[in-house]
Amino acid sequence: MTAADSFVQAVQVLPRRLREAALSLPEGDRALAEELRLRAGWPMTALIDGEEHPLGGVPVGQGELEQLVEIASCASLHAVMFQVRQGYLTVEGGHRVGLCGTAAMRDGEIHSLRCVSSADLRVARQMKGSAGAVLDRLCPGGRLADTLILAPPGLGKTTLLRDIVRAVSEGEGCAPLRVSLADERGEVAALYNGLPQLEVGRRTDVAEGCPKAQGLMLLLRAMNPQVLAADEITAPEDVRALETAAGCGVTLLATAHGESRADLERRPLYRPVLEGGLFRFLVGIRRKGGKRVYTVEELR
Repeated sequence: MTAADSFVQAVQVLPRRLREAALSLPEGDRALAEELRLRAGWPMTALIDGEEHPLGGVPVGQGELEQLVEIASCASLHAVMFQVRQGYLTVEGGHRVGLCGTAAMRDGEIHSLRCVSSADLRVARQMKGSAGAVLDRLCPGGRLADTLILAPPGLGKTTLLRDIVRAVSEGEGCAPLRVSLADERGEVAALYNGLPQLEVGRRTDVAEGCPKAQGLMLLLRAMNPQVLAADEITAPEDVRALETAAGCGVTLLATAHGESRADLERRPLYRPVLEGGLFRFLVGIRRKGGKRVYTVEELR
């Protein structure tokens, strides 16, 4: 599937008027569009090369946002309430709809969202081959070493993670290994009727839809992995699960939000990760001249 095809697939979740406005983009811009932003009372915009471009002149209505949620949940909101409580919905193809609005609280936690005020449709793209830019440095002796991918939101951490998983699972540029992937939000492999919609390799097993920490432990116990992978380490229980897995002899592969190693060192959540030497390599991503540039730093 081409980048433009991924965009066309993603916008099928939009109400008709908004879908038609999105498809009015020229094919070249469709291939570059990373997100569609919908805010009640304002025209929809497309995020291209870090800048928002208005699509059509008619403001997004509250009813259209509600219709978007209905389409994205296949008219069964209760079935995906776990995701909604986290502020997003993952749809076929691995595309993600971020949601914002008025939170309904119960026992101090978000129970649901009502009166959705804005949404962010993030287009998932395969980008096969992106791992080639870093894989040789991450595989000393021909085997993947423990690796953490670090970047701010929107720079392609998940895309790079997916391609490293695929390459390692297929033995491209390194020894082929069994990979177990904790895909909490369904963005990495995008399982649909049990089949990955995005390529993650023939030796990859996927646990989707459960919290990362639980998914990591399930995979460690059940699937005998050589590599254990997860997207976006964001909670203390995620870190504890990685610490447990590291003691079991598997290679760790994960992503985290951040600007730099210094940024990680300032944040209490990631201190055990650095002090415990869980990862050998840190991969950074930045944008330069409209392209993504990767750096590799050795942590140990």
